[in-house]
Amino acid sequence: MMADTPGGDEVGGVVLCGGESRRMGRPKASLPFGDETMLDRVVGVVSAVVSPVIVVAGPKTQLPELRRRVAVVRDPVEGRGPLQGIAAGLTALRLDGLKAAFVTSCDIPLLSAAVVRVIVDSLGEADLSAVRIDGRWHPMAGVYRTALAERAQERVDAGNLRVIDFLEVNGARETAEFALRQTDPQLLSLMNVNTPEDYARVLELAFPQSPPSDA
Repeated sequence: MMADTPGGDEVGGVVLCGGESRRMGRPKASLPFGDETMLDRVVGVVSAVVSPVIVVAGPKTQLPELRRRVAVVRDPVEGRGPLQGIAAGLTALRLDGLKAAFVTSCDIPLLSAAVVRVIVDSLGEADLSAVRIDGRWHPMAGVYRTALAERAQERVDAGNLRVIDFLEVNGARETAEFALRQTDPQLLSLMNVNTPEDYARVLELAFPQSPPSDA
């Protein structure tokens, strides 16, 4: 399925998997989530709205076997953070002729297709749009023009690795919070998994246990 921005530009997807998962203690992409991995879950949600979807991983990141056929791109250098992954993903999609990309990470398993659509639709004529709640940007819930690839790579090469700085320098549009809450009232789509406690919480929300029987 191919999604378009309001201006008619075709949109792909970028799922980042470059983190070291230190606080989790094991690779987050491979964590079980129902009958699939967390990475498969996120790729599936994003693929329901935009196509193609590219997975961007660190040079040494071990990825689980993917159920869906998606391209995997490797960061050129280890340890440069998510802005390097965004630059790599935008570059790959730009070479495929796409004009924009929804960007997320593999550790947001409660992301919904409806929220992806709201964010994509928020781009309009802007260069990028991302969620901002209570003054805090969520750059892994955003849509970026692929033309920003070179700017992102230039900042990375100069040592300016903060994604939030990149958003602000490039005049990011804020996705309307009320539009997000219409489809996701609790904003569960923004919950990322960094620790075992986070993981337990998203599993509880996604797969609630049935109440015990009185019998």
